[in-house]
Amino acid sequence: MMLGLPAAVHAQDRPDARGLDELIPEAAVENPEEWAQEGISEQAAEDAERPPQIDSDAPLGDMPLVTVEWPEEIGFAEIEPVEAGEPIEFATFKDEIPPIPAGSEERISDELILVFPNDRVLFPERDKFLDRFDALSTIEELDDDGNVARLAVQARSDQALLEELLRVYGYFNATVTRTIGNVDQAVEADLERPAARFDVQPGTRYRFGAIDLGNLEAAGSNYETLRAAFDIQSGDFISLDAIEQEQIDLDVALGENGYPFAAIEEPDLLVDHDRQEGDLTMPVEPGGLYNFGAVTSSLPEFLSGRHLSRIARWDPGDTYQRSDEEDLRAAILATGLVGSVVLTPVVVEEPANGQPGVVDIQAELTEAPLRTLAGNIGIGTEVGIRLEGMWEHRNLFPPEGLLRVRGIAGTQEQLLGVTFQKNNFLGRDRILTLDAFATTIDTDAFDAQTVSLVGNYERQSTLLFQKPISWGGGFELVATRESELTTDGIESPTTDFLVAALPGYIQFDSSDDLLDPTEGIRARIAASPEISRVFGENTTYLKLRFDLANYQQVSDGVVIAGRVRFGTIQGGELDAIAPSRRFYAGGGGSVRGYGYNAIGPADTLGEPSGGRSLVEASLEARVRTGFMDGAISVVPFIDAGTVSDETLPDFGTIRFGAGVGVRYNTTFGPLRLDVATPLNPGPNDSWIAVYVALGQAF
Repeated sequence: MMLGLPAAVHAQDRPDARGLDELIPEAAVENPEEWAQEGISEQAAEDAERPPQIDSDAPLGDMPLVTVEWPEEIGFAEIEPVEAGEPIEFATFKDEIPPIPAGSEERISDELILVFPNDRVLFPERDKFLDRFDALSTIEELDDDGNVARLAVQARSDQALLEELLRVYGYFNATVTRTIGNVDQAVEADLERPAARFDVQPGTRYRFGAIDLGNLEAAGSNYETLRAAFDIQSGDFISLDAIEQEQIDLDVALGENGYPFAAIEEPDLLVDHDRQEGDLTMPVEPGGLYNFGAVTSSLPEFLSGRHLSRIARWDPGDTYQRSDEEDLRAAILATGLVGSVVLTPVVVEEPANGQPGVVDIQAELTEAPLRTLAGNIGIGTEVGIRLEGMWEHRNLFPPEGLLRVRGIAGTQEQLLGVTFQKNNFLGRDRILTLDAFATTIDTDAFDAQTVSLVGNYERQSTLLFQKPISWGGGFELVATRESELTTDGIESPTTDFLVAALPGYIQFDSSDDLLDPTEGIRARIAASPEISRVFGENTTYLKLRFDLANYQQVSDGVVIAGRVRFGTIQGGELDAIAPSRRFYAGGGGSVRGYGYNAIGPADTLGEPSGGRSLVEASLEARVRTGFMDGAISVVPFIDAGTVSDETLPDFGTIRFGAGVGVRYNTTFGPLRLDVATPLNPGPNDSWIAVYVALGQAF
């Protein structure tokens, strides 16, 4: 029909039979502008504007090219009516596609907003993820100046960071949508500065597929132990952090189970998006099982291999453990005799017939400076001028044989002493000490001239190895001549004391740190049977002291610490006991707020004279603050103590002190500053005292 319409119209127009020459006169050809200005006749214009008239009732002309029959000549089959049935329900998007849940907004700052799915099950790592992103975000790192261009550049970097972090947690098909400016409901409409918004859709978290650990099965009977150390199984959720940590754990397990030459190549994760899994390949080569042999030294005359073997915590034939090797290295450096040490396992016997091989540990040593010359000068209102000097050679008698000479020249004290010390003697952390010195003391209370010889052998607890049990024992030989001053300043007759003692102690320590404990207990018992010759008579007595400290962490930043101390001297009158052997209290490690040894019986001049019994107690709260990244702690405390002439304490004369301290935590222990005041001072006590030291008060 459409094809016939132009022909029908054309059939009803009257055709113009004139030719082109008649329609365009010669005048129009010769001068078209003049001809155009003449225009056309009014009748011609009217005819041109009048549309052609078509009679709708007139029959159409013949259309020979149209062969389609007219509709009234086409017959259509009748359509049978459809029987009524159940109404048809049409699906809607609302029914079939659940709406995207509203996001949960996390506003990091005025410039940074993250939006996550409301359901935390979809992204359970959200809190850790936010902490890591906040620490690495470039928007957070740079200044907030409200510049949109700067924010857009940073936002692209942060988007890449978000996508990378999502892959770290195993979300390999996550989407992150970035929006910049004052956008949608997540940013307040009145927000003055532009913000970056990231809509995070984590998607599906991928799981581990196949896990290939190379030649780990060559470990034989140790395979199960080593495989358990690499705690990633097929089907676990992928975590790149876990891969890194488990690689470290496997390396440690290899080193602790006898494999000094084990090698682990970098892991490779092949992600299959169709399976939503990642296949992990990490080639491992155990390298053979070995036992420890001997320790050899590159400087046998300086530190022999035999001595180094004594320091080591293993015996030949023990299974190789890398931690033991590292411990030996730290112990050698702790001697202070070497500047550097390199330990290398050297094969002396290969594994064979199912038996482990043997490796010696070769120590390459370089000597450190061995001599030290030191001195200091001080002046104080109580002690006057004090000059002190010291010279030592730390390996004059190899191995680890120290000789120290020290001297003091002062207003009230003069001393000359020689010390011999042998470290790691007959065992690790066992020290033999011989100390001989002569001293004179001139105070307002008494004068004393003393000669002493002290020997001691002990097993110490150190920062490298804090031992639950430590002990020590030795001897003391003391000859001292003392005279007191009376109230009128007249010197009393001199008294000579000869003292021989066998001091010893044992200590139990379950605390978690040597210098700054937060939990556990410490208990120490010290006993010293002594004989004193004075006034031509011999007096024997037993000096006992018991110390107990307890540490309890009541919250993340608060530790409650308490201690008690009890001492008694059984047998012998006070006058028969040399003043240096008596008990004293007061000071920074005792009852704070009072002077050193200022609590207890006093002589006629009010100077402390000591007693035969002692009781002390302290309680403090160590509260960590947020200052300087948590390095500063505040410590309120209260102390109490008393000293008595009798063998049992007199609680009627107990003194109390209280104050507050500040601790600055360093890598080698807390620096302590305490300010205290006596609560019930005596007539000679100051109203305030300040103490500075390294380590806690107890």
